[in-house]
Amino acid sequence: MELGTIFLILAVIVIVGIYLYAPFTTRARRNRVNESHEVSALKAERDRVINSLQELDFDFNLGKIPAGEYPDQRAALLQKGADILRKLDELAPVSSSALNAEARIEKATAAGRADAATSRPLADNDDDLESMISARRKQHKSKSAGFCPKCGKPVLISDKFCPACGKSLN
Repeated sequence: MELGTIFLILAVIVIVGIYLYAPFTTRARRNRVNESHEVSALKAERDRVINSLQELDFDFNLGKIPAGEYPDQRAALLQKGADILRKLDELAPVSSSALNAEARIEKATAAGRADAATSRPLADNDDDLESMISARRKQHKSKSAGFCPKCGKPVLISDKFCPACGKSLN
């Protein structure tokens, strides 16, 4: 046999091998995509459970939920969250966290409560309340009042004339 014929036969064997191996790579790729979708869905469900826990705690603190029902509802949500975290750990194990699933849900819920508590400052006296009102009014004055009727450019509430064309806004 000639050297060219041997190279041609080897090339055909390599191409056939690649062709036969291709389905195995796409199946593995599809499995990873399906797994990533499942992980994404589980993370979304985990976030919903954490939000539900935060709302439950908030409603209990406001007195909307009776004291007899609160522990049962909270335990059910914690169990649901723990189950979701266990499924997440099976799909994508978290090696850095040594906490059990319920403790991780508790930690995330507490972190959400801390964020909510710091986002809204409470006024202790009338002076604090007055300063908050004046700051709110300053914010309101710098907001858009719409658009100029002549040129269509945006104008602020505090503008007496359009900054683009000079038309009176009164």
